Amino acid sequence: MPTVLRERGYQFFFYNNEAQEPAHVHVKKGRGHAKVWLESGVVAMSKGLSPSQLRAIHAIVKMNLTPLREAWNEYFDR
Repeated sequence: MPTVLRERGYQFFFYNNEAQEPAHVHVKKGRGHAKVWLESGVVAMSKGLSPSQLRAIHAIVKMNLTPLREAWNEYFDR
């Protein structure tokens, strides 16, 4: 489970066994977590995160979209 970004207390990472899915990133902070599709920026699922935290995650993903996509492609050898 490689961490690709840490910002504002959020950990952004991939699971090793999800190469078959479209590019996405998992996000964790405390007991909350979410999954965000990189192509659309849509939150695929979330648990334990407030609406303001989800907005912060969306903003971080948007600001780091290129490096997150590059990390996905490099990690999953695409």
